[in-house]
Amino acid sequence: MKPLVLIFTKAPRLGAAKSRLAAGIGVVHAWRIKRRLDRRTCRVLADPRWDLAIACARDRDLCGRFGDVWPARLPRTGQGSGDLGARMARALATQSRGGRKVLIVGSDVARISRAAAAEAVAALNRADVVIGPSGDGGYWLIGAHPRAARCLTLAPVRWSGPHTLQDTLASLPVGTRVNLIRALDDVDTRDDLRLLRGARQPLV
Repeated sequence: MKPLVLIFTKAPRLGAAKSRLAAGIGVVHAWRIKRRLDRRTCRVLADPRWDLAIACARDRDLCGRFGDVWPARLPRTGQGSGDLGARMARALATQSRGGRKVLIVGSDVARISRAAAAEAVAALNRADVVIGPSGDGGYWLIGAHPRAARCLTLAPVRWSGPHTLQDTLASLPVGTRVNLIRALDDVDTRDDLRLLRGARQPLV
């Protein structure tokens, strides 16, 4: 069975996502950046080595018309209720039934690549959990082997802050084998966007 890569994201609706970025550059500009990042993530992660799907933050967006951003061929699933940890833990447990490896990625990682995703998939051959750290103290990817996915709670975790990765590691059951792969940064704020542009990293 192929691994599953789930893109955890909010719908590309004006004003519905990237609120911290919008506070620095404006709602419309943030919406355009969000659309570019989502489009790029879907394109870059399309690969025959794994299945790819979108996990929508709101169930109402399962049938939304976002074909110019989210390819129509990509399946969509809902994230359900709860905080981010509850939603990710549930997705990992549910989607891993039948012995499938599952990885969750954000849609706002400008430097994401097939090579990075492949590295994460391979890491699950020798670990229970794989995490891709980010420079702000969080992470851009988390994945679980089926044997570990049903035991994860990802709580308590202080999300969207410098303690997110540390708290997540502390929440894992004792004895969990963790593999940390390459670090990549997401685009959450105006400063993140400035750093990206300084590195001349395209968003499309």
